[in-house]
Amino acid sequence: MPSYNIWTIGCQMNRAESERLEALLENHGYTGVAKAEDAGLVIVNSCVVRQSAENRVINKLMRLRYLKRSHPGLKIALTGCFVTSDIAQMRKKYPFVDYFFTAGSSPTFTDLVDVESYSLPRPAAISSGLTIIQGCDNFCSYCIVPYRRGREQSRQVADIESEARYLVEGGARELVLLGQNVDSYGHDLPDKADLASLLEHINCIDGLYRIRFLTNHPKDMSERLINSMASLDKVCQQLNLPVQSGDDDILQRMKRGYNLAHYRKLLEGLRSGVPGVAITTDIIVGFPGESREQFDNTLKFLEEARFDAVHVAAYSPRPQTLASLVYTDDIDPSEKDRRRKLIEEAQSRISAEINSGLVGQTVEVLVEGRKKGKWYGRSRTDKLVFFEHPGNWLGRQVPVKIEHSSPWFLKGSI
Repeated sequence: MPSYNIWTIGCQMNRAESERLEALLENHGYTGVAKAEDAGLVIVNSCVVRQSAENRVINKLMRLRYLKRSHPGLKIALTGCFVTSDIAQMRKKYPFVDYFFTAGSSPTFTDLVDVESYSLPRPAAISSGLTIIQGCDNFCSYCIVPYRRGREQSRQVADIESEARYLVEGGARELVLLGQNVDSYGHDLPDKADLASLLEHINCIDGLYRIRFLTNHPKDMSERLINSMASLDKVCQQLNLPVQSGDDDILQRMKRGYNLAHYRKLLEGLRSGVPGVAITTDIIVGFPGESREQFDNTLKFLEEARFDAVHVAAYSPRPQTLASLVYTDDIDPSEKDRRRKLIEEAQSRISAEINSGLVGQTVEVLVEGRKKGKWYGRSRTDKLVFFEHPGNWLGRQVPVKIEHSSPWFLKGSI
């Protein structure tokens, strides 16, 4: 029986695309294995948003090159944002790779399986990702995504709704609508659908408990979308809203298209319109020219905004991007690391304070699995919650009284 192994790094969109690849292969009789050494086909689903991610992809490819020397029958496929449009150059650089296909496109191993069925999703996880828009038109000065995933292309509402129903019938109880910029969804469709109207369609699906969506862009989030979050019962009170910096000059150099006044107004509208909403954000430290004072402005903004969680990364120049072409990467790596750690320390304290306020409260948890004898799942505000109970709670929504908190998770009992 043919076997496969998929190695995935990067965003939730990559993970959703890997699930599709798994479905394709399993529908053709392949069996997934945990180790590349045991597989006949290894797929590397790559990311290059940060230099650290790109380094991991290259290291993985080098290990597979050596593996192939002792397993000459091994087939290797490479996809994701590491793959450029110049496939001929990719083949020249990585001759041991058998198949290349760009992020989000159909696989090229047509000699192994019928790729016409690639659109079929796999049996769903409790929380399943569902891509609604590919690419990005924003061209933030640091971001490589538009150059690897292309310009924005929205899927038709009917196609998304059909796949959503398929996933729910397969066991999904939460759908996470995915896109590099979900707030732009529909602007390129003839009927000018938008994310708010799509949420209304998905909200009507029987058997579905929850809906989330990411990633959002502050300049594109509408009041209509906020109203939909407040009024639709299956849409969770949580979203990721990347601010990237707490300094207006840096935001301008990043070409983000908004300033902090706009972002503050958006936060105010979300928190007043969607009571109890949990907001997370992304921050880049060490952007070219970022002074210590400008970094301190970001720290101050964290204290002001009090996000539920922050994903922080040190700036790394990406090929083709405007920042790599016109700015000098002039912040020492050790200083970037110092700033990253300061953000993490400040946010850890803030998250601990926010989560401690949940102790004694009862939250609704959608159970996703079991780990080390404990059930785990997430609240509607995306808090990771653990509890112990002898029953089978997989895929069920249960009320859990919170008894212990930390910056990263909660513990409680039914």
